[in-house]
Amino acid sequence: MRLARLCATTLLGLMTLLATSALARDDGRYANSPLKPWFESLRSEYGQCCSDADGYVIADVDWESDKGHYRVHLDDEWVVVPDGAVITEPNKIGRTMVWKHYIDGHPRVRCFMPGSMT
Repeated sequence: MRLARLCATTLLGLMTLLATSALARDDGRYANSPLKPWFESLRSEYGQCCSDADGYVIADVDWESDKGHYRVHLDDEWVVVPDGAVITEPNKIGRTMVWKHYIDGHPRVRCFMPGSMT
């Protein structure tokens, strides 16, 4: 019984460390960016997108549009972007960006901001 409790406590501690280190990557390098407030205001139906530090730039070859619906290539998988994840306000940086999270080990899109495809 005591060994099981020790293992459970150790596992819980490791999970806590891993979860907290993955929550945010903003290390302050964008603190003085004039676009920081704009990035922080971005929201989809799934919640706040976070900031540029939490988003990923997607190359043009890694996303596609078909009749107003999008797919992105994340972690070696093509992922359908839910309509509610699409940011519809003007893209101030012009680059395609995605904010992702994981469900059952597979990437899912929280927010997607299409770029200019140029």
